[in-house]
Amino acid sequence: MGIINVTPDSFSDGGLFFDQERAIEYGLKLEAEGADIIDIGGESTRPGSIPVSVEDEIKRVIPVIKGLFAHVKIPISIDTYKSEVAELAVKAGASIINDVSALRFDPDMVKVAGEYNTPVVLMHMLGKPQDMQKSPFYADVVQEVYDFLKERKEYAENNGIKRENIIIDPGIGFGKRIIHNLALIKHIDLFRELQCPVLIGPSRKSFIGEILNLSVDKRVYGTAAVVVLAITKGANIIRVHDVKAMKQVVKMTDAINNA
Repeated sequence: MGIINVTPDSFSDGGLFFDQERAIEYGLKLEAEGADIIDIGGESTRPGSIPVSVEDEIKRVIPVIKGLFAHVKIPISIDTYKSEVAELAVKAGASIINDVSALRFDPDMVKVAGEYNTPVVLMHMLGKPQDMQKSPFYADVVQEVYDFLKERKEYAENNGIKRENIIIDPGIGFGKRIIHNLALIKHIDLFRELQCPVLIGPSRKSFIGEILNLSVDKRVYGTAAVVVLAITKGANIIRVHDVKAMKQVVKMTDAINNA
């Protein structure tokens, strides 16, 4: 899953693809580099980020989705927790909803996903982006995230979303300290017990930078290490910025695991 942030303030590439034409061109480039899914977001969810209005988010993402849908052959995912944005995105050509709130922030999101029979990513986050990194605490991070995703999966199924349309994401970097992220990555295999595809998004995250003492633009090798281990532990979808490099990492890891 290749990332396009149509935002001025995302932690890694904020402002780079805020221009819609550039965002569309970049989406075509991601497909050419081997992306299997393109994930488009119009609101940064980095720690401390400020929410944007529904209207602004729609203005940012819908033209990009429409522009890409006319040219790409791979699925488009809309990264949003707002039902209005998700519904318009699906009508414009998106076929996956990536909701960082796991259907919690907008009560109508579950209705949209069910009505349009759209796969939905349910992600764990402690709190909200504005406060999620303010002293996050867990007694047992792996068990607590597992229990949360199990409850959210059951909620989705009980409200009209088919089991085969549910993808789970432990939410690396969303309300977690370094040790929490490492523990979740180490135990990705536990989440397979929920019998849903597992998505993981470690790309260029701050825990990699803190461990390796590297800036955002120099974390590709650290990201690659996480990707290899996550796939080996059972992750199915890897959400990344550096598609060309990570495609090679994924192919090589799969070749060894499937030997």
